[in-house]
This record gives sequence, C-alpha cells and structure tokens, in this order.
Amino acid sequence: MKTTMRAMRLHDVDGHGVLRLDTDVPVPTPGAGEVLLAVRACGLNQVDLLTRDGQTPQAPPMPHISGTEVAGDVVAVGPGVTKWSAGDRVVVDPILSCGECSFCQVGSTNMCLRGRVFGVQTPGGYAQYTVAPASQLLALPASLSYAEAAAVAVTGPTAWHMLRRRADIRIGEDVLIIAAGSGIGVLGMQIAATAGARVLATAGSDDKVRQALEMGAQFAVNHRDPSWPEQIRKWTGGRGVDVVFEHVGEATWEGSLRALARGGRLVTCGAHSGPAVKINLWHLFIKEHTLIGSFAGARRDFLDIMSMVEKHKVRPVIQQVFALQDIPQAQALLGSRQVFGKLLVDPTLPA
Repeated sequence: MKTTMRAMRLHDVDGHGVLRLDTDVPVPTPGAGEVLLAVRACGLNQVDLLTRDGQTPQAPPMPHISGTEVAGDVVAVGPGVTKWSAGDRVVVDPILSCGECSFCQVGSTNMCLRGRVFGVQTPGGYAQYTVAPASQLLALPASLSYAEAAAVAVTGPTAWHMLRRRADIRIGEDVLIIAAGSGIGVLGMQIAATAGARVLATAGSDDKVRQALEMGAQFAVNHRDPSWPEQIRKWTGGRGVDVVFEHVGEATWEGSLRALARGGRLVTCGAHSGPAVKINLWHLFIKEHTLIGSFAGARRDFLDIMSMVEKHKVRPVIQQVFALQDIPQAQALLGSRQVFGKLLVDPTLPA
C-alpha cells in the first residue's frame, strides 16, 4: 500500500487560510476503534468555506484537510475493529459523539457535550485517504453510489432533523424552503413533499426558481426581489406559510418572518449571510410565532435519510464532480452561489 497521498490542505499563510495541493502527505494510520478509508466521494459544504475563512468557533490545527461528507472503501482497520473489513463500501456519519453523555444516552447525538464534526475538528475527505471512527460508519447497499451517499451525508440529516424532528411538519401544511437551490434546500423540498406538505420555495436567481418549480415546488420566487414575502403571502391567500425552513440568516430573516402565518414555526440551522438578526417581540407574541433552533442531525436522522435515498424517495442533485486539484475552483463556485444542489470531489480522478 502507498505510504503517501495527495490531499488538498488548508495552510495558514500570514493569518489567512490558503488551499494547497500537497502530493506527499503521509497516509494516516488507523488507531484503536478506527478505520482507514479510500475516499471515493466527498461533498463540498459551506462549513468548508467557513473553516477556510477562519469563521468557525475554533480554528483547526494547520495544515488542515477539510471535507465532512465522505463515502469510500475500507482499506485497513485499527485495533479492536471487528465489524468492518477491507473492501467494505461505507459512508461516514460526520457528527462524532461520545456515546456516554446524557444527550447521547437518549439518542440526541447531535447535542453531544463532547461532540465534534468530522472534517472540521478532524481531518476530512479532501484527500485520497482518511481515518474515521468505526462506530460512525454505515454500510452502503449496492443500489446506493458513493456520490449519492456523500451528497446527503451532512445536508440530508440536517434537513430531516429540521423538518421532521424539530418543526414536526404535518400533512397539508404550507412549508417554505428558503434558498431551495442549495444542497440542503434541494433535500428540504423533497422531505417536505414526502411528509404531505405543500412546498413553496425561494431561490437566488430566476434560473434556480425555474429549477425549484421543475423539482416540484408549487410556487417559487426570487428572494433578491424585496417583495418576495408579500408574493408568498399573496399566493397563500394572505395567510402566510405554516413553516419556514431557514438556513441563510440575516439576508432572508426578516422576510422569512413576514411570510410566516399566525401560529407558524420558523426552524433555522444556519447563518451564512450573518448571525445578527432582529426580532419584533410584538409580532412574536401577538402572532404566536415559534422560533426553533436546529443543529445538524442525530444518528437516527442519518439512518432515516439514508434509507429514504436508498429507496429513491429522496434524490440528491449533483451539479458537478471535481478532482482534488480543482477544489479551489469548486469552492469559488459554491461561494458565489452558482450551484443548484451539490458539488462533489472524487480523489480518484486523474491529476
């Protein structure tokens, strides 16, 4: 087996994160309870951009290998690993939990007191090989490709947890998916539809609005138009929506609240456009709005969404697959909001 590998690593250059393709990185050795994976697909995620730009709560040690959404083949196992063997096709559950704290004991692994995120607080999948805890793996059925699994490994459990666990969407409700062209938005639309909800959507371009409608949204609007909340209310007969699926933050927050019906729920998992938002308390209590925070997905959410994808009830949308050396261009595409669905990296593609 090779002793070195190619990896796109984040280096600290004068206080700034700079991506660099390194060709002589030592292949990691799996420790106790760990496995070594040959990465076959890795999804790009907004958190990769936040890590690069120093916007995560704690900066990782440099150089750092990002990449939270990984599927691949088991190459070797560390001491104590008996469930997995070389050649097994697997996907990594990226929310690493201790399994011992009070939250883990009741199944809320996403709330683990000692939790970490694979590829953020650990080396991830922007490389030919990576190490992951054996307990975090899920076997891939033959019907599920590496790309499909990697495309939902983070966004899928997150969207499922938001809509099914936290917002508890119900048959017949109107659910508004903000930024429906994003990786999480594409899945959110489908999850809401499978629950029997009527799906409305916003997107950041007219082309993405068209694509959201083609995917099944019954109404969609460009959220760069300042009147978009009023258009949502007009389409719902002036009532507004029962649930808003929010993950953008400051840029869409006030509009999301304006689009919400009396007694409605807003569930949020992100703040990529800024975390500082305003809330009119009069509107909050007079309209009996419910604001719901949601973080990632628990293990049960990971298993549920993988089952839905395996049964083709939810289908990831993959816009493009890149080689390792093209990750900077892929991140630029993601950062400029020119993506509908997911971007993936395949480290097996030639240099």
